[in-house]
Amino acid sequence: MTTKPRVQRFRIHPDAAAPAAEATATPAATTGPTLQDQLDTIAQEGLSARQLRLARRVAQKQGLSVGSDYDAVRQLRQAGINPFERQSVLDLVQSKAGPAGRVQLPDTIDKANTLPTTKTLQRANKNASEIIKIQRDIARRRRRKLALLITRLAIFILLPTFLAGHYYYKVATPMYATNAEIVIQQAQPQQGASGFSNLFQGTSMATQQDSIAVQSYLASREAMLRLDADHGFKAHFSDPSIDPIQRLAPDASNEEAFKLFKSHVIISYDPTEGLIRMEVIAASPEKAYEFSQALIRYAEEQVDQLTSRLRSDQMQGAQESYEAAERRRAEALAGWLAIQQEVQQIDPVSESASRLAQIAGLETDRQRLQLVLQSRLNVARPSDLQVQALRDQIANIDELIGNLRAELIGSADNQGSMAARNTELLTAEENYTFQVIMVQQALTQMETARIEANRQVRYLSESVRPVVPDQATYPRAFENTILAFLIFSGIYLMISLTASILREQVSS
Repeated sequence: MTTKPRVQRFRIHPDAAAPAAEATATPAATTGPTLQDQLDTIAQEGLSARQLRLARRVAQKQGLSVGSDYDAVRQLRQAGINPFERQSVLDLVQSKAGPAGRVQLPDTIDKANTLPTTKTLQRANKNASEIIKIQRDIARRRRRKLALLITRLAIFILLPTFLAGHYYYKVATPMYATNAEIVIQQAQPQQGASGFSNLFQGTSMATQQDSIAVQSYLASREAMLRLDADHGFKAHFSDPSIDPIQRLAPDASNEEAFKLFKSHVIISYDPTEGLIRMEVIAASPEKAYEFSQALIRYAEEQVDQLTSRLRSDQMQGAQESYEAAERRRAEALAGWLAIQQEVQQIDPVSESASRLAQIAGLETDRQRLQLVLQSRLNVARPSDLQVQALRDQIANIDELIGNLRAELIGSADNQGSMAARNTELLTAEENYTFQVIMVQQALTQMETARIEANRQVRYLSESVRPVVPDQATYPRAFENTILAFLIFSGIYLMISLTASILREQVSS
């Protein structure tokens, strides 16, 4: 910032202005430098203020009438006196001190010499009138600047503030607001469950992602369009009873409606407590409550949708596994029954045991008959009929035992033996038992998947329910008017400072 040069002003005594005026009235054709040139030359010498004051005192002591300090220096030099010599300073001091041992009293004033002349009075009156004129001009400029400042303040601050206050107090349509707070909760884990997966169970961090997703959905165009389709959001704010600033045009686009939706549906999320705060503003308390309830219902549906796919995928895989195992068990049971009907046996183990028991009984009978035959042969004259009969019985028993053993064991080319049939029955039975175990495992897996799916469920709880307001919440006339005043004042102050800085930079 540049500083203005200091202008040194001197008060001109009325009596001392006459010689200077007479000197300036000399003809211009006089030889030598003019009075103004002499004064400029003395001013360029760089005399200090102390030297100039000293020159004026010396001139007054010599009885010279001077118009300025430079004029005093000029007249002293013309009189052959150097005001800066030591002798001149001593004379000035002695004249003030007076004779030693004598009290210096003021000299008597010669009244005849102090009476002002007509020219002196005229000059004094002229100087006084010019001073008064300058003072009036300064006062007039100050009044003009003050009037301009008041006008600017009235135009750029007071008038806009008055218009804003008039709108808030007289024109603005009362708006009603409903407040609600919702929280998303997760199902509690099973008793005894542990591990890092359950570390944040029950805290806001477990459902933070879902809360943010719900917040984004409630503040989206989809929610606005759904609210308009279900409850007439656009039609409500297009009512002619609403003031023109807050009213929505009847043919308004979705983008304009969405801008109004964002200003009248305020959604916020508190990550520390996990709360979603919602404020819904409408022109009537019933509509505000209706819009709030609809948005909470949309949020609950969105919460269910977030985990429905995960839960359905888990349950679908377990259900498909169970159905496949049940189908294989039914096929195994059908095959087992078909083999039983084909071989006409129910229990191959019991059937084989009965055949073995028959073979054992026949062998016992054969041993008994052999003993009887041996005892008959040991006599001197055995009966041929009895011996032949015993031998025929033993041969029949051996043939029967062979047939039974053939049925049990069979041969390489006999695929219809009891052993083969028993093997088929046992294989079918084991396959059915295995499929039953698989069905039990699939059922257990499906139950586990159901429990895990239930743990993934999110619940939306209303910690603060919306209520129908009985008093308008907006506009807040006093607060908004004060805020408008501060805003306009800040804008005016910034513009004024910017203009002052630019004006200073241009003038420098």
